[in-house]
Amino acid sequence: MKVSFVIPCYCSEKTIESVVEDIKLTMQGKDEYEIILINDASTDHTFRKIEDLCKKNDNIIGVDFAKNFGQHSALMAGFHYVTGDVVVCLDDDGQTPPGEVYKLLNALSESVDVVYAEYANKKHSAFRNLGSRLNAKMAEYLIGKPKELFVSSYFVAKRYVIDEIISYRNPYPYVIGLILRTTKNIVNVEVDHRERQEGSSGYTLRKLFMLWLNGFTAFSVKPLRVATGVGISFAGIGFCYAVYTVVKKFLNPAVPVGWSSMMAAILIIGGCILFMLGLIGEYIGRIYISLNNSPQYVVKNLVNYKGKKDES
Repeated sequence: MKVSFVIPCYCSEKTIESVVEDIKLTMQGKDEYEIILINDASTDHTFRKIEDLCKKNDNIIGVDFAKNFGQHSALMAGFHYVTGDVVVCLDDDGQTPPGEVYKLLNALSESVDVVYAEYANKKHSAFRNLGSRLNAKMAEYLIGKPKELFVSSYFVAKRYVIDEIISYRNPYPYVIGLILRTTKNIVNVEVDHRERQEGSSGYTLRKLFMLWLNGFTAFSVKPLRVATGVGISFAGIGFCYAVYTVVKKFLNPAVPVGWSSMMAAILIIGGCILFMLGLIGEYIGRIYISLNNSPQYVVKNLVNYKGKKDES
């Protein structure tokens, strides 16, 4: 079996070498392996470190993005260069231990296509954990993630799953959604979760919001159905209130019409309308961008890759 490790890298100049060394130590004397390191336009010297690692190791491929496209685009890029039978995805900060990869690999079977690492004690910050929980709830409702399935950045997948994933050519990739629409044969295996070695998470509030937006606009139309339901609900409430107003006027003609309540209703309903229009506009905008063949990523440099250049 040949194992392909795909690692998105962002400002990991001080950590990526130790991650690679852990992989080498784990795989020594076992299966054949390769490592694909994707530099997502880091602001430090991460790609220089990747180039040094490639010079020392023939089985490491370096990919350098022209600009920052995000973790999921980096994964998609890495998937295009794998040659292994099984693909392992993990982080560049050392929090996902390569030494436990065989716990995940050994869980693969005829009836299991993807194995996600589950952490008994996560070492992420409170902000990152909150974002993960919100993302999990969104995935359950919008893209059909099983409630009991824990989704993380550390997972292994059979090659056929990866080949199906890279058939997706549109911008705004969301790897979790692509996996869930490919197979339901997914399980969890518990592994340790380390403390971060250096720096802080690259996920800001804006990046987390954009990730959620990708998930529910690229793989689900449920938000549009929610918009329809909200519209029907407000229309029903408005009709009932109109009947109540007419009856009240007949029973007590001296009661003045409430200006404050009318303004509140206009602001609430107007805000909902604008929100729903913005949601519809988001879908239409993404359709437009897809029709314009906006790229998932742009590769600036390739190191140690001897095959045909990816044309995606």
